[in-house]
Amino acid sequence: MPGRYGGDRGHGGRGGGRGGGRGRPPEPGITGVRDAARLAEELQRMDGASYGRYKSLVGDWDFGDFTLSVEKVQADPFAPPSRIAVRVPAEVAGLPEHAWADPVRRRATADYLLRVAHRALKGARLRIDAGGQQVLDRASGRIHDGELQLRLGIEMPGHGRRIDGRSARTEFCERLPEMVQALRWQALDTAEATAFADSVEDSAALRAALADRGLVAFVADGSVLPRASGVSDRPMEGAFVPFSSPPSMRVAIGLPHAGEVSGLGIPEGITLIVGGGFHGKSTLLHALERGVYDHVPGDGRELVATRADAVKIRAEEGRRVERTDVGAFVRNLPTGADTSDFRTDNASGSTSQAANIAEALEAGAGALLVDEDTTATNLMIRDSRMQELVHGDREPLTPFVDLVRPLHRDQGVSTVLVMGGSGDYFDVADQVVMLDGYRPYDVTERARALASPRTDADFPVPARRVVDPRSVDATARGRMRLKRRDMDVLTFGENEIDVRGLTQLVDPGQVIGVGLAMRALTERGLLDGERTVAEALDALDELLAGADADGSGAAAVLGRGYLGDFALPRRLETAAALNRLRSLRVRRSG
Repeated sequence: MPGRYGGDRGHGGRGGGRGGGRGRPPEPGITGVRDAARLAEELQRMDGASYGRYKSLVGDWDFGDFTLSVEKVQADPFAPPSRIAVRVPAEVAGLPEHAWADPVRRRATADYLLRVAHRALKGARLRIDAGGQQVLDRASGRIHDGELQLRLGIEMPGHGRRIDGRSARTEFCERLPEMVQALRWQALDTAEATAFADSVEDSAALRAALADRGLVAFVADGSVLPRASGVSDRPMEGAFVPFSSPPSMRVAIGLPHAGEVSGLGIPEGITLIVGGGFHGKSTLLHALERGVYDHVPGDGRELVATRADAVKIRAEEGRRVERTDVGAFVRNLPTGADTSDFRTDNASGSTSQAANIAEALEAGAGALLVDEDTTATNLMIRDSRMQELVHGDREPLTPFVDLVRPLHRDQGVSTVLVMGGSGDYFDVADQVVMLDGYRPYDVTERARALASPRTDADFPVPARRVVDPRSVDATARGRMRLKRRDMDVLTFGENEIDVRGLTQLVDPGQVIGVGLAMRALTERGLLDGERTVAEALDALDELLAGADADGSGAAAVLGRGYLGDFALPRRLETAAALNRLRSLRVRRSG
């Protein structure tokens, strides 16, 4: 069947030509006219040729209403997919200015278009990173001054190590133009596209309003918090209990498009979430963890917002800790080690959790999210009978229950804590929410009646650290080496970083984004041996915000020279991965 661009010019045959394989010279590039018709002809001509001949396609191809750039061609059928880019001029895309006028709507509209592109490519070999339930800044789709810029992958068709030119022509000359046509504004459901961006703008506005209202988080009435399953982030369908806030904790917030919405406002301070097993405590906390991100319409958590600087804290037995100040939690170790300058290659559950808290504060966390099920019990509580048996001078750990209030009082850091097994936290909680049958109730006064006086410890500012930039190297044998293994491991240069404990990484692309952010910290000179960790992160945030403001895009800055898919991470996950880098070396500052 003739291709959309160019028919069968001659039979094409099973042309020979030598591939660019090992020990062979590379295929020469295609010269002369490089338009859609020529590409169709060349792909037909290549049918049956050695796989390496695909490399001659590298470069730009003019399709009239868009430009295709073949950026990297895989060496053989078993190598990582080839990478291409598509640029659709503003006058062709036809995107109205309201769809991309500010960074939030630009990100939202780009995300919507990626999802449209993903649907348009169903059944094709072409692949585009469209993401899941969160609306993230992705390298796969950007809008710059109305121009649409897309990045895709494709496994180049072949029969063994021979080119399948006819299938390649179908992908490039039929499926790709069909996708571009589907992305033009006049081809879209423009009401749906606008509503998508409006929803994301409301979510971002809600999150931005929290601090002024003295809130850590907000959960709108009617939200759907349960997920479809333990391995699916999609909303539960069928029988579930929509969220309904306790009247005493209900607040109303006005949003740009949804108007006034009501829901549970979680105030700054210490909030305890209690209840029986399987009544929804962890489900609520999980929604708050994900509330640092915007969600797609229909997710059920569109109006669940948590402060952008909130961090989930857990224990991570076995992680490396490099000169972190855990002195607020650990003192008088039998080994005599200085816990204000603590280092270990194999942390225990309690010391890892202490380090996670100290490092989160160093990176700028303003709120901690804690679930007792993933913590070190001996760092969380120590009841009166245990204190009688093991006297304080023999116990090096100061439990979190004694530190959570001074953490807020002295450092302004709030905590939301799920606790089902100990009433000791009644003594320090500012508010207590009980989940009963997935419905929240304000039981603060009842909890206070059960509370006992407690003596608080102090929580000093953890010592600042300065990174040796030579210890953060993204290269292996002189070449950048970044890859991931699922959501578990980031390969960064010669190192493998265990990121399983970073539960607020919600997308595989963010794992690569973390590696690119770490690379940027060193290559941009932000980790210069003088700046503290916080100062370097501030400088990176400023750089990326500037790129967002001028329309060039934070992803373009972070991913300079990187052709694969990735999504922007938060600074907090970048810092956490940096701290888990086993080659990391730091010195103390001040």
